[in-house]
Amino acid sequence: MAARVNQEQFEQEVLKSAIPVLAEFYSDSCIPCKQLSPILGDIEDDYEDKLKVVKINVNFDADLAAEYEVMASPTVLFFKDGAEVNRTRGLVKKEELETIIKSLI
Repeated sequence: MAARVNQEQFEQEVLKSAIPVLAEFYSDSCIPCKQLSPILGDIEDDYEDKLKVVKINVNFDADLAAEYEVMASPTVLFFKDGAEVNRTRGLVKKEELETIIKSLI
């Protein structure tokens, strides 16, 4: 299961990660977020040593969501070498996420 990352952990866990990071900005009350969760679990298993998967709750870390201009849940940001390189909004298919992942690893 993807680790929940808060504002204090974000720099170390995401920006300073040695491998690319998929960061989902989510809300507990968001139905599409709940539907995306098993897809992200599969991705985490499939790319275990090549990609880190983390979750950021927009309700608890609203400042972080604002900093990255996250306006809807779920929003998935992809980071490589400390910079955002791609993002998706809403419920997306596993194949769409994998296309982005494959371009990063």
